[in-house]
Amino acid sequence: MTDEGEDRLGAHPLWNQMIMLLDLLNIIASAAGQALRHSAHHHWFFGLLLFCYVFRLHDRSVHARFSALDKRVDEIRKRLSCDT
Repeated sequence: MTDEGEDRLGAHPLWNQMIMLLDLLNIIASAAGQALRHSAHHHWFFGLLLFCYVFRLHDRSVHARFSALDKRVDEIRKRLSCDT
């Protein structure tokens, strides 16, 4: 006969929960390891993404500078047209 606090195998009821938690951690660690191996194998892809992102930031800053320059030129033209 088994006690109320033990399952059929004679283990403590929290034992099964601990085993399930360790299995879950094992699955998560395995997935993280596979992701790292994949990124190490395809490092060029992540380099390309980084290059595109940096290029995009640079492009936006250049366009912002040209927009500011256009506004200044427009203000100067308005002032010159009012003066004449």
